[in-house]
Amino acid sequence: MDFIAKPAGVGHVRLRVPGDKSVSHRSIMLGSLATGTTRVSGFLPGDDCLATLRAFRDMGVQIEEHDATTLTIHGVGLDGLQAPPGPLDLGNSGTGMRLMAGVLAGQAFDTELVGDESLSGRPMARIINPLTEMGAAIESDCDGTPPLQISGGVRLRSIDYVLPMASAQVKSCVLLAGMYADGTTSVTEPDVTRDHTERMLRTMGAEIASEGRQIAITGRPTLTGCNIEVPGDLSSAAFVMLAAALADDADVLIENVGINPTRTGVIDILRGMGANIELERVRKLGEEPVADIRVQSSRLVGGTVDPALVSLAIDEFPVLFVAAAAADGETVFSGIGELRVKESDRIAAMATGLRSLGIRVDESDDGAVVHGGRFAGGEVDSFHDHRIAMSLSIAGTVADGPVRVRGVDNVATSFPGFVELLESAGASIGVEAAA
Repeated sequence: MDFIAKPAGVGHVRLRVPGDKSVSHRSIMLGSLATGTTRVSGFLPGDDCLATLRAFRDMGVQIEEHDATTLTIHGVGLDGLQAPPGPLDLGNSGTGMRLMAGVLAGQAFDTELVGDESLSGRPMARIINPLTEMGAAIESDCDGTPPLQISGGVRLRSIDYVLPMASAQVKSCVLLAGMYADGTTSVTEPDVTRDHTERMLRTMGAEIASEGRQIAITGRPTLTGCNIEVPGDLSSAAFVMLAAALADDADVLIENVGINPTRTGVIDILRGMGANIELERVRKLGEEPVADIRVQSSRLVGGTVDPALVSLAIDEFPVLFVAAAAADGETVFSGIGELRVKESDRIAAMATGLRSLGIRVDESDDGAVVHGGRFAGGEVDSFHDHRIAMSLSIAGTVADGPVRVRGVDNVATSFPGFVELLESAGASIGVEAAA
């Protein structure tokens, strides 16, 4: 399946994006491990989160789906999961696999985690190493990639772990395993990363302490079910924000978007480039801050992006590459080497795509320099990466001619209804069979 994006800017519109993927994953996991019921509204019914939901059902958790975005989870407690009938398939979800490995390391039964071709090539040594240090028994392919075989019945011990890279997935994996360890497990991160796990654990009654960049959890907590309202996903809103900023006459209000301060790097970076972005009705849903985001047509200007913002915008860099390509002058990204081990090598994928549209991009190991210009029409490859597909589609809405984005099947992993929502705002993005 391909997208065909044609020049047509968004206009004056009010809309909502789907629920936050990170919060949706964690609502299933922690709701399942809590006692009592957890009611979730605003759940993201994307392929990644549905894979997590199916995995916990396979381990004996009763989860009612009242509609696509409203769930009731009947928690089984920390030790109430049951051995699944076979391997747990996480599809394309790195978040699902890495966080669930932490949970499963402390179970009494053996499990196997598998994924699709993309996930099967992603690095898992980054979680295997700390979990092994805690006493877990995990086997992977010889290069440290899935599938993962996790042996049950081991006793985990608490550790003080210093993350070698800024990764919310690795941090969360260790904290979740720490629930099954005696004593206190701590994680120290080199840069601040998203803290949805800590916020939700604290809401459910876990003892979480934070001091600077060290986060600690006391083992064997009793989690209590609660009501979780999932805000709109800022990563999804970023595509709409960029479409509005690049359009000739746009005034777009994106309602009810999560603005967790560990996630707002994309707003800071776009504002630094000149994007007209305002936050309205700032408030809280439970522990998560939310706002309505208003974006108006803007003139973007390149510059050097502060590396300190990288961990606060790691998933939005494909969008930011397109913003840089549309900006006046050149934009310098550095410290983004983590993008090379996402669903695709996102630095290479965006550089390849933008070059196909007439934009000059100079790559380095952990960065890139993007030289602003005009997008030509043409054909680009998404490398079956949902964020690459959507970002290059936004480029097509302001290109000099149609842009065909090949291999967009995985867009539903994070943003079901992407095409319909953008078209409702005035963009022209169609779906065709693969050429």
